[in-house]
Amino acid sequence: MAEPSVKRLKTNLPICKIHRPFVGSRVKQNLPAVVEESLCGVSTMLMEFAYRLDSLAKIFEQDDISLPRVAAFFHEHSEQERAQAEAMLDYLSDRGGQYCNKDIQRPGCEEVCAVIPALELMLGQWKEEMSVMVELSQLSNEHSDPHSASVVKSRFLGPLVPRVKLLGDLLTNARRVGCTIDRSGGFGEYLINQLQEELTNVSSG
Repeated sequence: MAEPSVKRLKTNLPICKIHRPFVGSRVKQNLPAVVEESLCGVSTMLMEFAYRLDSLAKIFEQDDISLPRVAAFFHEHSEQERAQAEAMLDYLSDRGGQYCNKDIQRPGCEEVCAVIPALELMLGQWKEEMSVMVELSQLSNEHSDPHSASVVKSRFLGPLVPRVKLLGDLLTNARRVGCTIDRSGGFGEYLINQLQEELTNVSSG
């Protein structure tokens, strides 16, 4: 029996508009349709974020920029975002939900060509991700799904908080050492590229 339709409130969550709940699942229990749709949509968002970070990494691998450690930093975080997307899909499946395959959007970072704009884009992405996770947790509580609220907070929101702080510090340092916002580059980019330990600390935060 299909779930009754529920009035949807305005939300900034990337809810899957084409979602079709898996009504016949034997393991599905107390997974509201709006939460299932949101988990589906957020999973796609995380995949798009991973794609964007991977595209940023490739920019710093180009021979006219050539910042290999910066590229490795973005590659690592791309893999982490992809792992988060897969973890959310696994959770959706464990709850008896269903994922709708959708086209992944273009990364939208074609004009980025320097460290500072790339870090700013990444920081904005993480802040957006935090906002989405907070709203997803609240939505789950509002629809009597405390389990999803708890999982979202601990598994997806929690790790973002220290990463945003550390990335903000890295961006501040990039400005202090004189990184540019265009392809001109300079000694600042060289210094940031050599800060392997700091980049690693941000990655493991």
